[in-house]
Amino acid sequence: MFFLSPLLLWFLAAAAVPVAIHLINRRRHKTIQWAAMQFLLKAARESRGKKKLRHILILTCRALGIAALATAAARPFVSGLIGWGGGSINTVVLLLDRSPSMEIKPGDGLASRRQLILEKVRDAMAGLGSARLVLIDSATNKPQEIPDPATLDKLSATAATDVAADFPTLLTRASEFLSESSGRSEVWLASDLQSSSWRPDDERWAAARARLADLPQKPAVRVISLTGATASNASLRMLGIRRVGDELLADVEILRAGDARGASSIPLSTHLNGASTSETLTVPGQSLRFQKIVPLPSGSEIGHGWLSIPSDGNPRDNAAFFAYGPAKPVKSLIVSAVGESADYLALAAAPPGMTNMSTQRVDPAQANSAITSDLAAILWAAPLPTGSAANTIQTFLTSGGQILFFPPGTPSSIAFNDLKWSDPTEASVGKFFILKDWNRSDGPLRDGLDGTPISANRLKAIRRQIPLGDTSPLARWEDGEPMITRRIFDHGTAWFLGSIPDYTWSNLGDADVLLPAVQRIVQAGNERFDASYLGVAGSEKARLLPGEIRKRLDDYGTPDPANGEYESGVFKLGERLLALNRPLEEDTPEILTREALDTVLDGTRFTLLDQAGQAGDPSLSRDVWRAFLIAVLFFFISEAILCLPKKETLNLKSEIQKSPKPISS
Repeated sequence: MFFLSPLLLWFLAAAAVPVAIHLINRRRHKTIQWAAMQFLLKAARESRGKKKLRHILILTCRALGIAALATAAARPFVSGLIGWGGGSINTVVLLLDRSPSMEIKPGDGLASRRQLILEKVRDAMAGLGSARLVLIDSATNKPQEIPDPATLDKLSATAATDVAADFPTLLTRASEFLSESSGRSEVWLASDLQSSSWRPDDERWAAARARLADLPQKPAVRVISLTGATASNASLRMLGIRRVGDELLADVEILRAGDARGASSIPLSTHLNGASTSETLTVPGQSLRFQKIVPLPSGSEIGHGWLSIPSDGNPRDNAAFFAYGPAKPVKSLIVSAVGESADYLALAAAPPGMTNMSTQRVDPAQANSAITSDLAAILWAAPLPTGSAANTIQTFLTSGGQILFFPPGTPSSIAFNDLKWSDPTEASVGKFFILKDWNRSDGPLRDGLDGTPISANRLKAIRRQIPLGDTSPLARWEDGEPMITRRIFDHGTAWFLGSIPDYTWSNLGDADVLLPAVQRIVQAGNERFDASYLGVAGSEKARLLPGEIRKRLDDYGTPDPANGEYESGVFKLGERLLALNRPLEEDTPEILTREALDTVLDGTRFTLLDQAGQAGDPSLSRDVWRAFLIAVLFFFISEAILCLPKKETLNLKSEIQKSPKPISS
């Protein structure tokens, strides 16, 4: 409970006045013994207990009535956010989540969660009198004072963005700000409790809590959330895009929120360089992942566009933007001696008919000079690199390149980043090493976008070499030994495949496994060139370089120029063309559990105000002085009723008869 006029609470001392008057009046009367009154006193003793209780009730009603009157004069407010406790709040630091997930509309309202929370905070600040409001939003992560909380929901600094929230950083910024402030303060965390925004496993939480605990006056922490049922919503997201000749190949996914069941038809619009086309997609369940082919106009070197679905429960997740530049040839390098293996690898890396794909074979001795920055992938079928070649490969990997290592075919003790090959092993006579288990959702043997699996079970090997070292297995032989493993190096990936496309080793030269695996690795390496036109809203890539001017090219939605850096869209940044989309984790519906919230805010003694199902309640605090005035009337009326005289009849004759008779002499 908070009081607008806490000084008036001193009048609570007036509640002691009736008690003091009662005690003083008791001292004014002297008791004189009078024998003739003994019969009256005896009759009165029988009702003394009831009279005493009535007098206590009368005294209590008088004291409580005065106390309630003094409390009402102090203008009390009750708030689940502010909590109980007197005194005034000097500073409120509001940590506001402006991420796209906050734009979802609750099932019982028309406004988004962000708008509803801003209205509640605005009304709560009106009840705090002259308290100072400082905003730290999830887009800028910078504190800024809000002179007039009444305008909170109308500021660009509180508007919707397409940037993910980072609450460990927000709480750290709040602690840094409060370290230079004085007086009583509170930290309000306004969020939808999306797990990806809170990052419960992040090690920075310990430092954030320590900073908060070290403040001279430890602030109260309040978590304001709006969870619960939401309006129907579908989200569209871009997983990747690449240009192949005069076509764009976009990997797209549509997600339906909640317990979506049954098929649903969703219109999809494609906007390209000012032209639009539409089609209808059937989403069979909660998700649909597909490859969208966008034909480009003849001679189109550079352009942009977006895909969109109709507006629904969250307007921030209904579009995915893209941009493209001139078509680049897909180049790969084969490091191998001349032979059958090199021939099969060349066919897999640049299949006949793929005019935009080319490959070059070099001997291991010439590999160092042949590795260039425009390569998509390297297929290394030789002993692992050493010396300057190893350093060149390391640079190639960290810049985003892909390299696929094949066994050298002979025993070798050479290691690359602590990764090496076992000695070759041969299957028993009449038997084969058979590929039994592989990852169907990740890696080069994953199922197609339409769910079609790769026939990896057809792979049989007579000889093999096992990749050794700290890698992640993605496919295993029948006896459990790894056949395909992966090691990520910064932006690039090193792959190890435990057999050779040589029929004296295996039937890997067949197209069942080698072709899709190599093509996917080559395409992953080539995507980094197309990725120069794609970025994430709010990332380092989206920021202006010295001398650049930001210009938005698309006409989707209603852009806010003040938040250009934090919005999705297609932008011209100086000479750069960049399509920005929201982070993919914003479409993850996982909500932070209460146990996880207790862990990340451990020691802060936080208060959770989760208004699930109460989105229509416009306030966080409530003026309750009228309730205390009603209490005043109740206590004084009760006191008046207790003071009404009661008619009593005293039968002296019966009392005399019941008294003991005097003994005659």
